[in-house]
Amino acid sequence: MSTTKKFTAAALAAGLGLVTLSACGSSGSGGGDADSKTVTLVSHDSWAASKSVLEDFEKQSGYTVKVLKDGDAGQAVNKAILTKDNPQGDVFFGVDNTLLSRALDNGLFQPYEAKGSGLIRPEYQVDRAKHRVTPIDSGDICVNYDKKYFADHKLDPPASFGDLVEPRYKNLLVTENAATSSPGLGFLLGTAAEYGDKGWPDYWKKLKANGVKVVDGWEQAYNQEFSGSAGGKKAKGDRPLVVSYASSPPAEVIYASPKPKTAPTGVASGTCFRQVEYAGLLSNAKNTKGGKALLDFLVTKEFQEDMPLNMFVYPVVKGAQVPAEFSEFGPAAKSPETLAPAEIADNRDQWVKSWTSLVLK
Repeated sequence: MSTTKKFTAAALAAGLGLVTLSACGSSGSGGGDADSKTVTLVSHDSWAASKSVLEDFEKQSGYTVKVLKDGDAGQAVNKAILTKDNPQGDVFFGVDNTLLSRALDNGLFQPYEAKGSGLIRPEYQVDRAKHRVTPIDSGDICVNYDKKYFADHKLDPPASFGDLVEPRYKNLLVTENAATSSPGLGFLLGTAAEYGDKGWPDYWKKLKANGVKVVDGWEQAYNQEFSGSAGGKKAKGDRPLVVSYASSPPAEVIYASPKPKTAPTGVASGTCFRQVEYAGLLSNAKNTKGGKALLDFLVTKEFQEDMPLNMFVYPVVKGAQVPAEFSEFGPAAKSPETLAPAEIADNRDQWVKSWTSLVLK
């Protein structure tokens, strides 16, 4: 993949689209469709997995996997809720901690404790009493910076939320709309975690006064507005700071041709918010046995180690390794901001409403 190839919003990688892979082995049975040999995974547009890995699951289980992509994370979750009585598939992957309460409160999932979930790191475990969702991956939403810009201007890149409101960084940052974008919402939640319920609005007033630019989504922010990305160079973006992911720098290295010795972009480590993605067996799934088998597979070491170079996220299972490029160019944040799902649930909608009124009007 050349450096001009656009990365997807969350994964920064090429996706599978609507994929059906052939299965080998005996047929499975399940739920309301006892003869079904197909298990359908519903996800956001950034889902991606190696064909060989999914084929391994199919050979082991006897099920054909069909992947249905349904827009960005927020769109996919909302559509799944609206269709929960007659779901499009059996398993939903990609609801994150910013939207988890919405999915659970609307009865999107039925209980199932995936085999192997005991190896998932305890800090990612939620809903332990009912096991309606299984943690699958984690990632950090952080401000990225264009190394060349800051070197050329003999300016130190920002390192914290507080730095971003300083005059020397005026008109340099682009972020996504918190009402329409997962990283945009994550960045807002990061500032709420840093400054508290009463302090974050004042911070955003300062950020707005310092010239922050807001666009609808990651694709526009990273590939069109940001000066440091492969897409940004083509589009001649002029913003050297962008809200993206801690895994964006290794993506810039891995997909470059030729590969640089160092990443052209860096991460402001004091601006990170930890995002966790979950999967669950959909309520009223037609193939519950196939769905359970697929959930079991998503927490195996094979799938967990396949994720980093496909979706540019980190495994949550103990012992799963990440590629060397991740460790070198995109290590996970050491002290990311976090918020309990219950706190997000209690405040998310009001925070987004207040943010919209404060920043966009």
